[in-house]
Amino acid sequence: MSSPRANHPDPVAAFRRAEKLLGARRPLEALSALGPVLSGTTDTSAGDASVHLLAGRAYLDSAQLRNAEAAFERVIGIDPADHYARFALGKTLQRQGRLHEAETQLKMASAMDPRPEYQEALGEVRARIAFGS
Repeated sequence: MSSPRANHPDPVAAFRRAEKLLGARRPLEALSALGPVLSGTTDTSAGDASVHLLAGRAYLDSAQLRNAEAAFERVIGIDPADHYARFALGKTLQRQGRLHEAETQLKMASAMDPRPEYQEALGEVRARIAFGS
């Protein structure tokens, strides 16, 4: 007979494992580790912004751009002031060639937190819009 823990993996351990895998540039394995947390089969809420933010990063790193977009939008729905989620959504939209939408998100991220990487990304998108590419 299996224990109840076997059917419900520890969500914190799954999250930490996914973080390590993503750090090791193994985004597909990170998504697999997050699977039970994202599907809500663990004792934690799948509505946790940090879970969706990590999933979004893994989707973005594995070029699953529509899934990344949905994950970052979910984070913003939970916490509209999450500047990193807006930055990541902007980068996701940029990779899809949706430059005006990307500009909006990157502009908001830069206004919330004027980090150099946010400002650089915004400048890059604005330059691409200006040159029509």
